[in-house]
Amino acid sequence: MKIKLAYGKEGLHVNLPDNTAVIEPVRIPGLANEKEKAFEAMRNPIGTGPLKEMVKVTDKVSIVISDLTRPTPNHMLVPWIMEELNHVPKEQFVIINGTGSHRDNTREELIQMLGEEVVNSVRIIHNNAFNKNTQSYLGTTSYGAEVYLNKEYCESDIKIVTGFIEPHFFAGFSGGPKGIMPGIAGIDTIMHFHNARMIGDKNSTWGKIEGNPVQGEATEAALMAKPDFMLNVTLNGDKEITNYFAGDVIKAHRAGCEYVREHSMVACEEPFDIVITSNSGYPLDQNLYQAVKGMSAAQKIVKKGGAIICAAECSDGLPNHGNYAEILTMKPTPQEILDMIGNPEFSIFDQWQVQKQALIQVWADVYVYSTLSNEDIENAMFLPTDSIEKTVEELVEKQGKKARIAVLPLGPLTIPYIKEGVRS
Repeated sequence: MKIKLAYGKEGLHVNLPDNTAVIEPVRIPGLANEKEKAFEAMRNPIGTGPLKEMVKVTDKVSIVISDLTRPTPNHMLVPWIMEELNHVPKEQFVIINGTGSHRDNTREELIQMLGEEVVNSVRIIHNNAFNKNTQSYLGTTSYGAEVYLNKEYCESDIKIVTGFIEPHFFAGFSGGPKGIMPGIAGIDTIMHFHNARMIGDKNSTWGKIEGNPVQGEATEAALMAKPDFMLNVTLNGDKEITNYFAGDVIKAHRAGCEYVREHSMVACEEPFDIVITSNSGYPLDQNLYQAVKGMSAAQKIVKKGGAIICAAECSDGLPNHGNYAEILTMKPTPQEILDMIGNPEFSIFDQWQVQKQALIQVWADVYVYSTLSNEDIENAMFLPTDSIEKTVEELVEKQGKKARIAVLPLGPLTIPYIKEGVRS
């Protein structure tokens, strides 16, 4: 069978055995009237009053957005928010790019994210996680994190957060409070949020909200400087808006999570020997660091000792910023990496992604199809492949013709799981 994987901006067609199980979310068409529905959501929100009625002409308004690694359609959402608040002068708006500990985005990237008119007319700042002078201290969560959030956000009269709700490999779902924590948090706060104990907790996993310590800490931190209004969207595999969830950052987000759960969770009768996955295409698959999410989705349904093949373009490399690549060189095996990160004295930002990666690598062999060099892939302790079809053939030959095969064309937009009691 011919399958199109979400890969880069164009997709990747692969030929797979006819007995391959295709696992993907329920297909929901994009909204035909997405602008009209956005205004309807802002005027009839969940858990708050209408946005326009909340904002005075004299208010300083901050709008928190996600950075380029997320497909949130802020080039539409931000202009629509400002149109709804057209009684507020543009100079009283500030857009805060929720980069967390990621790099700043370039002007060209900001234009891609927001549109040239917004970039030319509205003040935009990047969250600076590494400079405490740009942060406000708000207190300590019940999980132990000292919470530092962006000062301009905290000092705004009206705080708005945008976002995209999708399954998330350790927070349960993205969007909502995660736009604030870690989006606009300081590095010490981010480090606690992603520490080995939090990430390694069995409840820090796909599709879980209640009892998930990562989602719990994000929620507590966000409520310390609660957004006055949230505008989140859900998207289909073509990155089209399928629904809006607006209003209270907890109530509206939880409603969005249930909507995504209903359409994205897929039960499987038993584990598979081979699972082919994507990383949802651009922008999520722009580097190997982010590709761990697609691998993590596949790991949910692959047998221990099985094989995962991940197609992620990696146009931005490993990337060449942050500590991801450096941490991978510190020990020769995934198990030794896990042991190192598990040491309470070890603490380097980006360790959380390496921890999740190593957990997958000790469970199954992982092959990577990308634009990266074989050397880069091997240095990350993955197996390179230049042909998914050929690798599947070799694995079937090795494992036998009865090998069970699955494919996740949209990668982590799907939450596959094995029915209770049959996990190997």
